[in-house]
Amino acid sequence: MTTRVLLFDLDGTLTDPKPGIVGSMRFALDQLGLWCPSDEVLASYIGPPLRGTFATLLDTSDAERIEEAVRFYRQRFADMGLYENTVYEGVPAMLDTVRHLACVAYVATSKPAVYAERIVIHFGLGHHFRKVYGAELGGRWDDKAELLAYLLATEGVSPGESVMVGDRAADIIAAKANQVLSVGVLWGYGSEAELTDAGADMLCRTPSELAAHLSEAQSN
Repeated sequence: MTTRVLLFDLDGTLTDPKPGIVGSMRFALDQLGLWCPSDEVLASYIGPPLRGTFATLLDTSDAERIEEAVRFYRQRFADMGLYENTVYEGVPAMLDTVRHLACVAYVATSKPAVYAERIVIHFGLGHHFRKVYGAELGGRWDDKAELLAYLLATEGVSPGESVMVGDRAADIIAAKANQVLSVGVLWGYGSEAELTDAGADMLCRTPSELAAHLSEAQSN
């Protein structure tokens, strides 16, 4: 694996967003007067686009109903939930390694860019990334494959010199759709089976293991 450009997922890869996301999902369902699953069930939806999550939780394809849930979710998330977040242990050191290797790094997330940028800056990670790419509030770039294609085209990056790093199947599928190598990380919310079945080119159990692989790849 050789690379000069790294594309990092955010939720479940750089930070653990569980309290903020689960709390905001619970708030939205409460506001709609609906029964709410357990925190464990809600946490299983961390990663994929929010509209798809609410379509499943509400068991509906009614766009207006889904948007109502999204509005309630964002009402809490924008003021409180995005700060209920923790940078995974070892991630800052791993990102320092990337920077010392002279790799260019971007964030590529299904979370709206307006929130992702605030999270990256608030938790002191901004200097590691050239730019944060995310979805638009209206839903454009919710599809991660389309988001990666847009990032690569906008930045003039060759797929052959890039690696996508993420914790869910959507990250791996998006990478494969764009002929980008993928690394599945096992400290987030996707299981080993999920990432393997999606076709991850490599799995890493810890940020330090990822840093070691990246260092080895650059030295080769």
